[in-house]
Amino acid sequence: MARYNHHHHIDPNAGDRRVGAAIAVNLLLTVAQFIGGIFAGSLALIADAIHNLSDAMSLIIAFAARKIARRPANADMPYGYGRIEVVAALINYTTLIIVGIYLAYEAVWRMFDPQPVDGWLVVILAGLALIIDTLTALLTFSMSKDSVNIRAAFLHNLADAAASVAVIIAGTLILLYDWRLVDPAVTLLIAGYILWMSFGEIGGVIRILMLGAPDNLAIKDVIATVLDVADVADVHHVYLWQMQEHAPAFQAHVVVRGGAWLAADAIKQAIKAQLSDQFGIAHVTLELECAKHACVDAPLIG
Repeated sequence: MARYNHHHHIDPNAGDRRVGAAIAVNLLLTVAQFIGGIFAGSLALIADAIHNLSDAMSLIIAFAARKIARRPANADMPYGYGRIEVVAALINYTTLIIVGIYLAYEAVWRMFDPQPVDGWLVVILAGLALIIDTLTALLTFSMSKDSVNIRAAFLHNLADAAASVAVIIAGTLILLYDWRLVDPAVTLLIAGYILWMSFGEIGGVIRILMLGAPDNLAIKDVIATVLDVADVADVHHVYLWQMQEHAPAFQAHVVVRGGAWLAADAIKQAIKAQLSDQFGIAHVTLELECAKHACVDAPLIG
């Protein structure tokens, strides 16, 4: 396995039924929590319902994106459809940020005007949410070991379980002490988590869409590896980006030392082998130049 390439390749069709089951139970939970939150007058329960809906939608989008991503490259999409998963992630996180800001706004207003809350209904539905979040986590646990996307969904469900515990505590405090302010306070905690998680993840998604270098690869190390190959005199016009989440790509002009042009093909193969072995870069495009006719004043990167 390449030094920088730690993910495992698995059957792309594996686990579709489990993801489908996780989507179904989360949608049912969302409906129950939302209706219950309205009848109970609990903003925290509605916040948890919206959070569960966002997770269900994330699973739906991830499920659809996985299907589309399996399509082969064609004349219209020569790089294939794999990047659809990154686009789907951007949609998910942008929506979550909007939801988190809205919930925080509503919670602050509820602080100034506390509403009566049916504590028993809150506790019962939050308990149901805890059971379903745990079930969803179990459905995706084994897949989370091999898939970054599914691992994210698995961790989200663990966090949802924690949020459900917080809502149960809020409902219990309302039952025991009629502390109505605890409902918007818990809502603020849930909104804070949503925003913290979303802002923490969206940067990496934008980086891929902006053709940024993979955050787990140092471009200076990649360039140094190319320069270490025998008979390579220089390198410039270097591009290192991610075509898909786990598909780094490299492109560069490589200057061959004087007198070594007959070995150009061997040099090219040696560079590709080094980049694959050390960094897991399988997509490599090289333009070779002889030292006498190399680009003048060319930038190292870009």
